[in-house]
Amino acid sequence: MFVILSRLKKKGKYSLVFFLWICYDSYEKKDKTFKTKVREPMQMDLTRGGITRPMLLFAGPMIAGNLLQQCYNIADTLIVGRALGASALASVGFSFTLMTFLTSIILGLCMGSGALLSMRFGQRDERALCENLCASFFFIALVTVLLNILSFVCLDGLRAFLRVPAEVWGDMREYLFVIFIGIPAVFLYNYFASFLRAIGNSIIPLGFLAVSAVLNIALDLWFVIGLNRGVAGTAEATVIAQYVSGIGIAAYAFMRFPQVRSVWKLCCLRCGRIQEIVSFSTLTCVQQSIMNLGILMVQGLVNSFGPVVMAAFAAAVKIDAFAYMPVQDFGNAFSTFVAQNYGAKESARIRAGLKSAVCISMAFCVVISALVSVFARPLMAIFVDAGETEVILEGVRYLRIEGAFYCGIGCLFLLYGLYRALGRPGMSVVLTVISLGTRVALAYLLSAIPAMGVTGIWWSVPIGWGLADLAGLLYYKAKKQALLF
Repeated sequence: MFVILSRLKKKGKYSLVFFLWICYDSYEKKDKTFKTKVREPMQMDLTRGGITRPMLLFAGPMIAGNLLQQCYNIADTLIVGRALGASALASVGFSFTLMTFLTSIILGLCMGSGALLSMRFGQRDERALCENLCASFFFIALVTVLLNILSFVCLDGLRAFLRVPAEVWGDMREYLFVIFIGIPAVFLYNYFASFLRAIGNSIIPLGFLAVSAVLNIALDLWFVIGLNRGVAGTAEATVIAQYVSGIGIAAYAFMRFPQVRSVWKLCCLRCGRIQEIVSFSTLTCVQQSIMNLGILMVQGLVNSFGPVVMAAFAAAVKIDAFAYMPVQDFGNAFSTFVAQNYGAKESARIRAGLKSAVCISMAFCVVISALVSVFARPLMAIFVDAGETEVILEGVRYLRIEGAFYCGIGCLFLLYGLYRALGRPGMSVVLTVISLGTRVALAYLLSAIPAMGVTGIWWSVPIGWGLADLAGLLYYKAKKQALLF
């Protein structure tokens, strides 16, 4: 170093400038390499160390976060059911089903890009990570804007398409008009949460959801009971809470991670990366959309049985989602684990992680199935007034039929996560088509039998899960060697 400096001194100021430029250039190169190795305290590298414990530690905040996210809808359902009655409950419950379908498009795109970002993180490819971030942000943002516009344009056409009863439509339209305003916030939260989870940080998304969930419940009580805003007040509380979590996590990611700031660098926006994101994310989006479209079609059939069945289904679905949400999030955590190790070419860790994940998921499902079956009635009574006996009885019937087979959905979520992480999102689409196609077809066929009626809709759910699980397991057995290098 001293020799170089002495030579530069003899050559004058221009040499010194040249030297400083070299130092800066080398620092930049070093910094780029360094950033891929840096770990925040809350960030986990799932390609090293143990398997079961790190996977559970990573999944824990994701599970807690999604349970908190359900608090948005649980609070709506609880307050509306108690304060505004069964008709308002039916309108909010069906709106939830519709919003789940719409947001599943955004969620699917974010999950698909997240899997690809996990692979890049596992590969330690900083440049590819930044370019994929830039491409995915603009692509998903564009889809979100178009979806938001389409939602408002098609709002009044939903009543006829979904066979919504006249006595429910007024409240439902009022609720949906406000809820649609929150779609951009759904994008912001899910996009940046997917990025953070892709690099092993599942704590921060939980923190922002915790704040917004508490805010949502407080605003729900104030708007509905205090200000007498009706179902519109419930929607307003939810939207405000969504924007708090969405803007908050976006600001955190921009300030904390240099990679995220690359979304504003046009030099990072490359056609090849856009094509990569589109091909990868679109299939995951299709998988999520098909899943929720099938549920929406079933909801339309449920609506034809009247407000009592609608209200029962609305409350039971909330309980249902809350019950198996942990295995869904564990499946997403497992997907991140597999994607990071797939990028790092750690096939042995993937196999070991799969065995561990199956044991954990099945054990949880057995326990939760028993609890839901035993406590179905008191769980329904949380959301529905005790005087609504017909609503409670129908909800209990749904929970005891469908809830007894949570092992089926637990296995299916693991298969979704596995194939998405291994770069085979098309297989997840196939499994979803099998599951939901069977469910929709059987729901319409069985419900048309007078002896079964609406019970046929409830039985179609576990049958669809079982057939999809069988197809997914057979495919894995046949293609195991090709899938894992």
